[in-house]
Amino acid sequence: MGVWAAIKNGISIPRKAIPILSMADLAQDTAAHVKDGLRPVHFFGHPTHEDKYEIIAVLADDTSNTLMAASALAGPGMTYDSITPHAPALHLFERELYEQTGIIPAGHPWLKPVRDTGPSASQALYSSLVRDTHEVAVGPVHAGIIEPGHFRFICHGEEIYHLEIQLGYQHRGIEPLFKEGSPMLKAPLAESIAGDSAIAHAWAYAAAAEALCGIELSPKAEILRAIALELERIAMHLVGLGGVSLDIGFLPGASAYGRIRTAVINTTLMLSGCRFGRGYIRPGGVLADIGVDLRQHIMDMTAEIARDLEIVNQCLFNNPGVLSRLEYTGRISTDLAWKAGLVGIIAKSAGLPIDVRADQPYGIYKHDRIDPVTLNSGDVYARVKLRALEITQSIELIRGWLSFGLMTGDIYTAPPLLGPDRFAVALIEGWRGEVSHAVLTGGNSEVDHYKVVDASFHNWFGLALAVRRGGISDFPVCNKSFDASYAGHDL
Repeated sequence: MGVWAAIKNGISIPRKAIPILSMADLAQDTAAHVKDGLRPVHFFGHPTHEDKYEIIAVLADDTSNTLMAASALAGPGMTYDSITPHAPALHLFERELYEQTGIIPAGHPWLKPVRDTGPSASQALYSSLVRDTHEVAVGPVHAGIIEPGHFRFICHGEEIYHLEIQLGYQHRGIEPLFKEGSPMLKAPLAESIAGDSAIAHAWAYAAAAEALCGIELSPKAEILRAIALELERIAMHLVGLGGVSLDIGFLPGASAYGRIRTAVINTTLMLSGCRFGRGYIRPGGVLADIGVDLRQHIMDMTAEIARDLEIVNQCLFNNPGVLSRLEYTGRISTDLAWKAGLVGIIAKSAGLPIDVRADQPYGIYKHDRIDPVTLNSGDVYARVKLRALEITQSIELIRGWLSFGLMTGDIYTAPPLLGPDRFAVALIEGWRGEVSHAVLTGGNSEVDHYKVVDASFHNWFGLALAVRRGGISDFPVCNKSFDASYAGHDL
């Protein structure tokens, strides 16, 4: 096994410090490391001046709070032995690499395009060999206000044998836009990667830029960022609780969670000027402080919603009709969740304590370490219950940071230029799970390559696994319990 570079979340290294292996060795090492317990974070290629691609693999060693990186050079049409048969969590990364570079993972079990929705995609669709099955197609155009995505069910009667999910209809081209213009002015672009995770992606972008600049923020700025992130987590978990309540016809929950969410996002508006937190986090810090009045408002608001949530949560989780709909529906085992590379609330609901705040800590979480909340049943109930538990945890974090008053220090420091010929990876625990931005700079401090991985990239396939052997009528509530992002996938 070759030598890999050990780096820390949010700390840059010289590009020349990334070991260069053969493509065969990179694939073999990646498979071996994942089998030994490391998680895939990045596996991407970018063009070099030699008409080849530099392939970079980044794996997370959560036991040592370290990221491992290595690279290889390969050209279009080159073949290597697929990693996926040995480490299934790499299946989507390898498909994306093939789609973007033409480098072939020989032996990949299902080399279907990730975002190409043209004729080549239809040729790679799943086909059933089981007799007496039928297909149900949903999308990509949906009846409601929803982004495009195609769901193709292979069924025997009401039972789902397989769900094929085809995304990539938007062709947004976000990643290349990070290379255009000033790299310090891309926060609005980062906030647009997934609008419901604007704060998480803005922080990941800012952390990557700060790592490449070599600057550190004041403790006060770090706390302010964390407060904004936890407010986003609370607000979006309330959306999930309300959405599942609506899907199963529990209207008191749908209305109550929606009302409580309004109080949270209105507080984010008071903090940042936007209910979704846009315009708050920038490379170098944040753009607004929390004064005495706002601090008291946040303390009062969190105390009030904690009281209200205790009541509505009891109504939801003690209702026999609700429990009969959520329990044992859409189950994913702990082993399957690990093999599939699931992250965030989907992994934690299946017993995997994967949380960047604890595993690859950053900002204030380096000092105030958290214990990830986990459940073991891996069903819709666990995914819904976990949201309620994480809301409670986030409220406690926010109140703890505010109880002792905010530390002194500047909330913003103008950053210098990016360091030349450097590499940085920034991971943030968004409300869905791990958000990761990887950046390579060139010799003139320009952005040479920018790569984004949203939690949805890891988790969409988990939805297909969750509905297998279930009834097709279970799909809506399973889908809502995952609540994966189309935009976060279609970069």
